[in-house]
Amino acid sequence: MKLQFENIQTSTGSSFTLLHHTSVNDSDMVWHHHPEYELVYIPSGGGRRHIGKHIARFEEGELVFIGPNLPHLSFSYGRQDPYEQIVLQLRANMMGEAFWQLPELAAVQQLFARSHQGLSFGPETRASVGAALREMTTQSSFQRLLTLLQVLQQLAEAPDVTVLHAGSGGLGKYGKEKERLTQIYQYVQQHYGRNLEVRELADIANLSVPAFCSYFKKMTGQTLTDFVQEYRVNQACLLLLTDATITEVSYASGFNNLSHFNKTFRKITGHSPSEYRKQKLSELV
Repeated sequence: MKLQFENIQTSTGSSFTLLHHTSVNDSDMVWHHHPEYELVYIPSGGGRRHIGKHIARFEEGELVFIGPNLPHLSFSYGRQDPYEQIVLQLRANMMGEAFWQLPELAAVQQLFARSHQGLSFGPETRASVGAALREMTTQSSFQRLLTLLQVLQQLAEAPDVTVLHAGSGGLGKYGKEKERLTQIYQYVQQHYGRNLEVRELADIANLSVPAFCSYFKKMTGQTLTDFVQEYRVNQACLLLLTDATITEVSYASGFNNLSHFNKTFRKITGHSPSEYRKQKLSELV
């Protein structure tokens, strides 16, 4: 089974991703990895858990925390409806490195470190964290962020946790591709606010420009232009919740033309920047 890189974009208006699936997800991503931490909650039913070199079955529901770039099998793989799953994905730098180093978050730091081996939680934690995740699906963006911190602390202090010892097994010859894609992904994160030349990223991948364009499309399913524009729009969604003007948001998120920003933003979100800001701010009231 080929290992694939999953390009995860944060949920609109949020610094992390929260997904609620109420049927089997027909995604092409089966055996995959990504740079984000991932928390998966499956309320009930059994299935297959394949994370890194760990393979086992679970019977009465699942709550598992998976570290960055740890290959894993989609939990919906081979399943049939009825099926339910809540997935939370967050980047290590979503609040900046300094935030996670705060002494109040010492236990969460340890949780992140242990997640590189994969963590599975027992019925008590699964019930309480699962309830919190359900609440998050209907909360405002700000309240969701507060609940996220509470969930992470609860996972960090959970007594009913099992370390899966998943390691980095299963990467095989794809380990080099994982590292290459992660470098590309991180470079875009660091430099999206300015004009990005394909040559810069091709050099990072140690490929010619034509070879890089073909490689990136094959591995991510997107052109580099589409990938960067989608990333910039997601950053703009966050900036629109501040006091910055729309013109300031446009330039800060990497667009050097306001008209192009408005057109691209509407294409990806279905709303104009001003419509989006009005809608999201009303939800926070």
